[in-house]
Amino acid sequence: MTTALILLAGLAMIFINIPIAVALGAVSIIAMLVMQGTNSLLGFPLVLFEGATKFPLIAIPLFVLAGAIMNTGGISRRLIDFASALLGFVRGGLAMVNVGTSLFFAEISGSAVADVAALGSILIPEMKRKGYPAPFAAAITSSSASLAIIIPPSIPMILYAAMADTSVVQLFVAGIVPGIVGGLLMMVLAWYFAVRYNFPVEQTFKLSRVWATFKAAGLAFLLPMIILGGIFGGFMTATEGAALAVLAALLISFRYGELRWKKLRAAMVEGGVQTAVVMLLVASSALLGDFLTRAQLPQMLAGMIGDFTSNKYAVLALLNVFLLLIGMILHSAAAIILTVPIVMPLVMMVGIDPVHFGMIVTLNLAIGQQTPPVASVLMTACSVAKADIWDVSKTNLPFVALLFVLLMLVTYVPIFPMGLVELFYR
Repeated sequence: MTTALILLAGLAMIFINIPIAVALGAVSIIAMLVMQGTNSLLGFPLVLFEGATKFPLIAIPLFVLAGAIMNTGGISRRLIDFASALLGFVRGGLAMVNVGTSLFFAEISGSAVADVAALGSILIPEMKRKGYPAPFAAAITSSSASLAIIIPPSIPMILYAAMADTSVVQLFVAGIVPGIVGGLLMMVLAWYFAVRYNFPVEQTFKLSRVWATFKAAGLAFLLPMIILGGIFGGFMTATEGAALAVLAALLISFRYGELRWKKLRAAMVEGGVQTAVVMLLVASSALLGDFLTRAQLPQMLAGMIGDFTSNKYAVLALLNVFLLLIGMILHSAAAIILTVPIVMPLVMMVGIDPVHFGMIVTLNLAIGQQTPPVASVLMTACSVAKADIWDVSKTNLPFVALLFVLLMLVTYVPIFPMGLVELFYR
């Protein structure tokens, strides 16, 4: 009972806008004092340090920086130009370009918010200029960016792997098929709306323009091949791949001659701020995790649900509902850090593969990024598009429904995400 009251106090602190890292840390310290006495506080600096110094977490600031360099160095614009030359002749082609470029950009940055901020600032004004309604432009930019976080590399997957102590590379591989299929389905949905509402055809197809834009973006296409090839080939870890992404993006941007120090410096500062927020969350969650482990709350939760049902698919349904609700009220990093240590004993008890569950968690939180009140990615897209959030949310419903269908496929057809993992790693 005491443990439940302490956790409720933590949630109350979050709801009154106390920073989540501060709330988690305060609740953890109070819980240790009440339940275990003052001696329990002697080791908490070490717990904080160990929680924030896990090697895979170094990849987060590096991927954020790589995405910023891509945007300021002209790489993103060249990718958009090539995709536009390839698909611009289709009705609604610019919307498809939006989806395709998001998927490609995510292969470098791993962040949905970075995706929207970088590509949305280029694509949303262009879509509006071409005659697309602002809510539609914001909706497809937002949803495609959230879909893209299941494409490797993915910052939420890196966080999950650190919290669940599982393979980040296998998580990356599990996201390939769902990510590609989801992207193709989103393009089909964009085409349907384009035909229904008579969205414009951007330009006629010219092979010469495709070739010219392909040559201009040629160096950019090397980025995912080098990084993902190295990671999946076993030549480097995901963290080392993130460092290589930064180096490759810098070299390519210098080659293009468009890298500007002022913008790069601003992006580095922003990336540092984002990283500091995540690291504070990770450190404070380590305190909470240490307390929960001693109090055996995760094991008690697993036992309670196990007494109710031991059916794996029923447990998955309950976890999906729980994660969808959590995703609506917490940012993805906070949701992963707060919930994964609690539910992992239950996941293991009913025989759910932790890599499979990581895909489920990531997709649930991708949906949460599109659903108010928090909806960090949706809010960013609305800000860029200068569109009302409720208008965008209504327009976005079909795309969110598509993400939900993808979630059901990932949850209940395990071969869909796990086929490549089984083929290459087991």
